[in-house]
Amino acid sequence: MVGLSSGWLQPDWPAPAGVRAACTTRVGGRSCGAWQGLNLGDHVGDDPVAVAANRAEVNSEIDARPVFLRQVHGVAVARLGVDTPQGTEADACVTTRRGVACTVMVADCLPVLLAHASGRAVGAAHAGWRGLAGGVIEAALAALGEAVGESPDQVARNTLAWLGPCIGPRAFEVGEDVRQVFVAADPHAAAAFATLGGGKYLADLPMLARQRLAVAGVSSVWGNDGSDDWCTVRRPSRFFSHRRDGASGRFAALVWLV
Repeated sequence: MVGLSSGWLQPDWPAPAGVRAACTTRVGGRSCGAWQGLNLGDHVGDDPVAVAANRAEVNSEIDARPVFLRQVHGVAVARLGVDTPQGTEADACVTTRRGVACTVMVADCLPVLLAHASGRAVGAAHAGWRGLAGGVIEAALAALGEAVGESPDQVARNTLAWLGPCIGPRAFEVGEDVRQVFVAADPHAAAAFATLGGGKYLADLPMLARQRLAVAGVSSVWGNDGSDDWCTVRRPSRFFSHRRDGASGRFAALVWLV
């Protein structure tokens, strides 16, 4: 990962000219207490005035308008335009419009940024285990294909993906029910679960996302490799984590066209 002077992360990927991306951290901001830092979530109990100031800070740092979605762990995809309202309900978004940032907020779930190789469209997906199992990445890819007029096979070949920070494979404990959801869809998913005993497993969310992207035909995947540097739980000074803290803020991954 590449750090910026702001304390944010800059995706290290070969995105085409005209595509910009960033991932905020908890560094900066005006929030206090459990939300200390640059909390961008307006639904987690933080002071609304602080959240508004934090979002304004993001606005001033990038040359685009972030659209913050109301995420519900689903698979709906929003097509963003210049007037798309804040709080649009969706867990993924795409745009072909310059100056509008596809934005997903996370605090353990996996943010996935997408860029079409032509530089004509970008997208983002909020991929917790429910969204990932439900097909949020595939839905985002389909919407990206519609935006550029390509078939699913074509858009997959022409898309780059970047995986941001999330709960890591040494921290994400799940039950047999979660494992079965993935393994039933793809037996290869078993490799992403380490047995703890008592019907419990450690799940590798980045590996599951990479598997899903590979099956969809996306071969250019960058970012989170499952190491502790990317783990939201193990980096309390850098990332918010709901699993670690309970009450927690949200950071965001953003991608946009200039």
